[in-house]
Amino acid sequence: MRAQEAVDTSQTVARHLPYLRRYARALTGNQTSGDRYALAVLESVVSDTSLLTAHGDPKLSLFAVFHSIWSTSGAPMAEADDAIAGAAQAHMATLSPNSREALLLNTIEGFDHDEVAAIMGIDAAEARDLVDIAVREMERSVRGSVLVIEDEAIIAMDIVAIVEGMGHRVTGVARTHGEAVTLAASERPDLILADIQLADNSSGVEAVNEILAQFGEVPVIFITAFPERLLTGAKPEPAFLINKPYTEEQVRSAVSQAMFFASTETLHA
Repeated sequence: MRAQEAVDTSQTVARHLPYLRRYARALTGNQTSGDRYALAVLESVVSDTSLLTAHGDPKLSLFAVFHSIWSTSGAPMAEADDAIAGAAQAHMATLSPNSREALLLNTIEGFDHDEVAAIMGIDAAEARDLVDIAVREMERSVRGSVLVIEDEAIIAMDIVAIVEGMGHRVTGVARTHGEAVTLAASERPDLILADIQLADNSSGVEAVNEILAQFGEVPVIFITAFPERLLTGAKPEPAFLINKPYTEEQVRSAVSQAMFFASTETLHA
């Protein structure tokens, strides 16, 4: 590979890698396992740079390489190295084959149905059907309580409306680090939806870490205009990360999956 070609390939992959890793983690339910698949994609692309142009768009091509590796390996779930991953393994058996992959690609990663079809090697109609199936199956699976950490009132109201419309109960809305910790202490949430920058310039990430230190395993979805602050490669990284501005479908998808994977004792099947 020529030097300039190598540089161009490296820069292209680096631009899209955080999102591939996000997808891999959400799909496998485990950061270690997700990163293992992302590394396998990188090794494949380094060995054959033409893979980056196989579908025209480099990002789409990277995800297609991932799916080739994922499907060839039998699409296994991550090892149950924590409570959430263990619950995920049991729940995944109840989902229609390929539906969760299609849902993640469409609603979280923003690929349209034609692009999902190209990535997964299916047609667009099947991709659309798989997304619809996944939404229905996951939303039916569990109900729980949700803590919202968001300092912008209009956004908070919108998130609450979406979550309650799905049948979940919102325990409260926190605008600051202190409010978030206090609300969580008063009632342990089954899920946390959090911004990373709060009203008093405090950190939503620090608030979440303090809550997790108290309660242990609680699934978290970060909704932020600054995803790069969380997609750093350091551990732990969030399995569910939604960019602002978000869509209702993205929130519903992430909430359904996070609830589906966690299924703590307080959740209702």
